[in-house]
Amino acid sequence: MDAKYSFRLIVPAVLFGMVMSVPAFAQDSAPASTNPNAPASQQMKAAGHEMENAGSDTVAAGADTYHATKRAVKDTTITAEVKAALEKDKLPASDIHVHTRAGVVTLNGRVPSPDMATQAAQVAQQTNGVKSVNNKLMVANSTGSAY
Repeated sequence: MDAKYSFRLIVPAVLFGMVMSVPAFAQDSAPASTNPNAPASQQMKAAGHEMENAGSDTVAAGADTYHATKRAVKDTTITAEVKAALEKDKLPASDIHVHTRAGVVTLNGRVPSPDMATQAAQVAQQTNGVKSVNNKLMVANSTGSAY
């Protein structure tokens, strides 16, 4: 065999072999579950971890939803109880708007006197479950303007 002919055949074969072996030395940065060349045991383990993470995320979301719903129901109950207490004390409940968030009651609207605004805040504060009262009631004078 001619040396020139051997050189033409050997050099490209060696270069081709080197190029083909480079991926074998590269580090695998993809998770095993997305690497089709990873052993089945690694793929199953990675899939198990991913499912476990998805499950705990779902549990956390469910717990958050439960607590938010529970708080909303409790706030709605407090609002209804405050409105009933205002009616019971013969305060103008239709003119007083009650909003509750996380146990904090906000009173808005117009009342005829400063004493009535104070009394409404006291009634709200004495209602079961109320943490605090934000009294934003405005006193309207007889001409209809508020001060």
